[in-house]
Amino acid sequence: MKCSKICSGNLRHKVELQKYTLAPDGMGGQIETWTTYATVWGQIKPISGIEGMMGMQLQAEVSHDILLRYRDDVDASHRVKYGDRLFNIRAVIDVEERKRWLDLRCEEGVAQ
Repeated sequence: MKCSKICSGNLRHKVELQKYTLAPDGMGGQIETWTTYATVWGQIKPISGIEGMMGMQLQAEVSHDILLRYRDDVDASHRVKYGDRLFNIRAVIDVEERKRWLDLRCEEGVAQ
């Protein structure tokens, strides 16, 4: 994907960037949770889908590209939330290494 072919008008999905955190549970322990650290506009594009059997259950895997304006605080341990949908980030690509756009390669589903 080239920067010159990216149109900011295509950023029509308001998405939340989330990171995994530990929060106090009120009894001296901690609870695992996902915390939203930014809400941004992005473009979500499905790129492939795979279905297969695992453990006698049908498993579906859908891969997406999510395009955002460049940020330096996104990494592959984070996830993207769009409405009720969750996308696990598998790779963060700085398009053309110009610090203008980020291409997030994601899998939709529950965090693994």
